[in-house]
Order: sequence, then structure tokens, then C-alpha cells
Amino acid sequence: MDQVPLDDFDEVFEDADDPGPDPTARAPQCADPLVPLLEGGALDLDAGLQIFGHEQFRPGQREAVQTLLESTRLLLVAPTGGGKSLTYQLPAALLPGTTLVISPLIALMHDQVSSMQACGIPATFLASTLDSSELRQRMRDIAAGAYKLVYVAPERLMFGGFRGLLARIRVPLVAVDEAHCISEWGHDFRPEYMQIGEFIRSLPGDTKVLACTATATPIVRDEILAKLHLGANTPQIVRGFARPNLRLRAIEAGRPSDRREQLDALLQQALGKPDSSSPGAAIIYAPTRKITEQECERLQSKGWQCGAYHAGLDGNLRERVQQAFSSGELQVVVATNAFGMGIDRSDVRAVVHWAPPGSIEAYYQEVGRAGRDGEPAFGLMIYSAQDLPLRRRLLEYDIDGRPPDPDIVEHKWGMFLELIRWAESGTCRHDAILRYFGDEDELLEGCGHCDVCEALGDDDEAEFDDEQTTLIVRKALSGVARIHQRFGLTAAVKLLAGVDDARLQRGGLDRVKTFGALSEFPEHWVKKLMHRCVAAGWVEYTPGDRPLAVLTEAGREVMMATRPARIVLPPTDLPDRRTKPRERRPASDGTELDKAAQALFERLRAHRLEVSKAEDVPPYVVASDRTLREVALLRPRDLAQLQQAHGIGPTKAERYGEGLLDVIREHG
Repeated sequence: MDQVPLDDFDEVFEDADDPGPDPTARAPQCADPLVPLLEGGALDLDAGLQIFGHEQFRPGQREAVQTLLESTRLLLVAPTGGGKSLTYQLPAALLPGTTLVISPLIALMHDQVSSMQACGIPATFLASTLDSSELRQRMRDIAAGAYKLVYVAPERLMFGGFRGLLARIRVPLVAVDEAHCISEWGHDFRPEYMQIGEFIRSLPGDTKVLACTATATPIVRDEILAKLHLGANTPQIVRGFARPNLRLRAIEAGRPSDRREQLDALLQQALGKPDSSSPGAAIIYAPTRKITEQECERLQSKGWQCGAYHAGLDGNLRERVQQAFSSGELQVVVATNAFGMGIDRSDVRAVVHWAPPGSIEAYYQEVGRAGRDGEPAFGLMIYSAQDLPLRRRLLEYDIDGRPPDPDIVEHKWGMFLELIRWAESGTCRHDAILRYFGDEDELLEGCGHCDVCEALGDDDEAEFDDEQTTLIVRKALSGVARIHQRFGLTAAVKLLAGVDDARLQRGGLDRVKTFGALSEFPEHWVKKLMHRCVAAGWVEYTPGDRPLAVLTEAGREVMMATRPARIVLPPTDLPDRRTKPRERRPASDGTELDKAAQALFERLRAHRLEVSKAEDVPPYVVASDRTLREVALLRPRDLAQLQQAHGIGPTKAERYGEGLLDVIREHG
């Protein structure tokens, strides 16, 4: 993110030889309301809206403005492109005096000031990109009441001269943008935000305060209120997180060549060919400066108008790339996460994450830069198992020669794991994010076009059909019901997998029908299934240091078959990452079996049918066709070799392995 650096010129007001702002230096414009008040002194919101060229409010905007005006305090959480700015810009135009907007983003300051001036609203910003004389003049104009809005970085509040200037003018409203930066438990903590709370406490009691952010969980929202001294009873509006026009995807791909293949395919789908004249743009977020430059060069060689952007580049070059992208000269930018804050280009058709960012908050803020015009756009996140140890190492690196706070490391590690769970969840991408942010009112019950929803609608590609999925999920939720508010989720996993456990034995749960209900699957697969049930909103945790598993009302409805089980089950070839990697097995690319292997495959299918009838279970429980094809190709001689086949873990090998090996031996 582009931060506004500290500026020496604020010290002008602490210089004993400087008399401070001269109100007569320039005739002020007008800091009075820009539209007449209604009868009784009420503000005319509709007339104010016309100043901005809008005919009507977006959903939730009027409620937010009215709440701020009536309560004088508001915490607003709405996504990127959701119209948060109007919540402070409109009151600023209508209230007498000068509204102060605190933001860390140079690009946002510049763009919003230009936008305000285009609407006839006098506004300015203070930043150390300004020369000394211009900065002094702007501060004189502020003192003279020439502006309705003034944008500053949080660092500027550290200077007593600037604070003194604010004390001499009327400030009806203070808006704190990117308010999540004040939270040590959020995804983008900024130490310079810490003094904002003390500044707010010094304001007159009738000063209105708005804190707004695009991403904040309930925990982060509580900390924002505490650090800004806004009070626990401050109204909170959480809205507009649903972005159903985004086609969200998460794909596991470890090798760089595989990631490039996914990236190129999406660019073609979203933008067409490099020489295409079709409008639209794409942002590619890369984890390192090296990858940023390599991918930029590669895409340029393919004909894309592409630029690179990262903190290691010269500031002027970064600004040129940003301006070229905003103006449409560049169609693609490959960047670290420093890029995009404050960029208001509505036709971004794709945002690609070469590797996962640090949290769901960071991901949703970045992917939210796509499709801001409301038209379909794509969000692709690529991840792999290697990303986990890499992220852990990054979190544990020393900061300025000092080891990081272990509690912060663990918290950020937990946030990253939440993102990986989201990537691996089998429920609608959008609904899972809405639940994460606590925006239950906007649940889509399936968006219909994320990769998970598309998989749910593609019966030909599914490993399990709807009937099988429903049966397995109902069994899983029955296990949660057995330990409801008694044990954690691990106990439910062991109960369902039929694993010996002292807690289950003490509670008599090893003797219930649910014990071993999913024993045909390995324990780590059942654990993955349970995590997907949590993502689906069917299972929750009690608060506290020892969270217990809770079956939600929605989960109970699924268990009782009064609500459909809309979920993609984990693949049965899911590796157990706690064990050593299996030996590399011969690749099976789905080609037809030769004559001998086909004959063995048919024998194995006949055996599977016999076993399934004897145990009164569906044939897929014993083994899928894919598993039997691989067994026919591998012809394993013992249980260890048998486990190299798709879908056969230790539990299934123990239960069905000898029978399969007997068929192979008999077949010769």
C-alpha cells in the first residue's frame, strides 16, 4: 500500500517566528452548507445527492447517512466499491464547517479531491508530495474556512501545529477511512493509526465520527470501537458484502508452470487475446518482487500491455504505472499488494492471486477491485500445500531486528488458515465469505457461478451424486449432534471415524450407532468434511478458549433432510498431510485399460458388488470405479502398494484390502 510519508512542513505552525495561518491571505470560498436546509433545520439529503450527480442512493447508503447524522457515531463496514465515501462526503457538503477525512492513501486522496472539485465541492488534501509553498497556502485556506473536505494521513495528527489549526476551525465530522488499520488483530495493522483515538477524545462532544472499512470481522469491529473511543453502543452497519457478479475460483496448483497455465487461461477468458480491442483490465497479485517482474516480462512477451508495480521500484515509475493503468493505457498490471488501494477503475474484469494473501479480509478487499461496474468479472486464487510453510516463515521473520510478538504471529497464522479452509471448502464461495464477515442477511444460498456452485451443478464430474452426498453429510451432522456442546470438533471426527478415544468411552459414545458411521473414510478425510460443514454454516463453535462444537439450526434441518445438503465433498484421494508422502505411483490419466487390465477391472467390480451387498452399503463406499481402474493398472502385491491407488487410505485398506488383493492373485 502507498503510504503518505511524514512531512516536515507541518512544523511551520510550531515555529515561534511564524504567525500561523493568515485568514486574510486568500478570500475563503464557503464552508456553509451547499444546499438550503429544510424547514426545521433538517438536512435535505436528496438535494445533497444531486450535487454528486446521483439520482438515488445505493442500497443502505441513506440509512448509513441518517444513522451518522442522528447518532453522531457510526461504524460502517461495506466492501470495496460499495459507496462508503458518500457516507461522509454527503454530510460534509451539508454540514457547516470543514470535514476531516483521515486516510493512508495518496491515490485515494488525489482522486477523491478531484471528484469533489468536479462536483463543485471545495476540497483539498495535505501530503508531503506537495512543495512547501503550496502546502503553506492550503493550510492558510483551511484556516480561512475555504474547504468542505480536507484529506490527511494519520501521521499528520502527530504535529501540534496541525492539531492547533483544527482547534481554531469548525470540524463537524471526522471520517476515519481504512479503520481496520487500527486493529492489531486485523489484516493490515498500522501503528500510525494508534493516535487517532486520542485525537477523537479531544474533539467537542457534538463532532460526528465515522469509522469505515471494507473488511472487518466482528472481533476487529469491536477493537475499532475500543481504539477510537467510540463506545460499545456505537451503531454498526455491515452491508453490501455480497458481490454476486464476481465469479470466484480457488484452484490448487503447486508448480509455477501450472500457475501460469491457470493465469493465461483466465486472462483469455476475461479479456480475450492480447491483441484484442475489447475493453477491460486485469490485476495479478504476486507474492514477491521477483515473481512480479518475471510475470510482467512473460506477459509482455505474449503481447499484453502490461506493467509491474512493487515497493522496490522508483516512486515516479510506480506513479506512472498507476496512472497508465487508471487511464486505460495498460490492460494488465502484475503487482504486490501495494497496488490498487484507491484505484477507481470500474472495468477490471479479473483479479488473480498468484499465491494466497494473508487472510480472507485481504483477499476480499483485493478481489473486490474487479467488477465494480456491476458486470461479470473473475476472481482466481491459486494455492498449494507449499504456501503454508512459506507463510509461516514470513510471519516469523524478525521485524527491525526484533522477533515478532508470538501472540500476533499465532493470530495471523490463524487468519491465513481461515483463508486456506475457505479455498478448500465445498460450499458456495460467496456464502462462506458472507458468513465469515457476519453478513447473514445477504446470504445467496448458492451464487450459481463460483467454481463450487458450478461443480455442484455438474453431475458428470462429481465423485459423489446428490443422494450419496446427502447421506454422508447427514451422518456427519448426526455425529455433531451426539457431542453437541459437550466436546470439540475433534471428538466428532473420532466418533464418526470409529477411532478409539478415552473421552468417547467415558461418555458411552463408543456404543452409539453413530460411532464409526463414516469409518469407510480415513480420519483426515472426515476432518476435512467437518471443516466444510463449518464453512456451510451447519456447525459452529462456542466462544472461549475451549470451543465446543454446536449443531446450528440450519445444520439440524440438513440432518433431518428438510434442507438440501448443498456441498461438494472432499476428494477421496485427499492426502493425509500428517504422514510422509506416498511413493510416487504410475500416473493414471484416464486412458482406456488394455485388454488384461480391463478383464481384471471387471473382476474387481464384481467383487465390489458382492461386498457392498453383504455389508448393505453403496458400491462407492467399497471403492470407486477410478480406484478399481488404478488397482487394475497397478496390480499391487500387498497393502502398502494398494494404498498407492486413488481413494484407498489406511482405513479402507484394512477393511477391504485383502479382498481386493485376493481377486488380483486369483486373476493371475
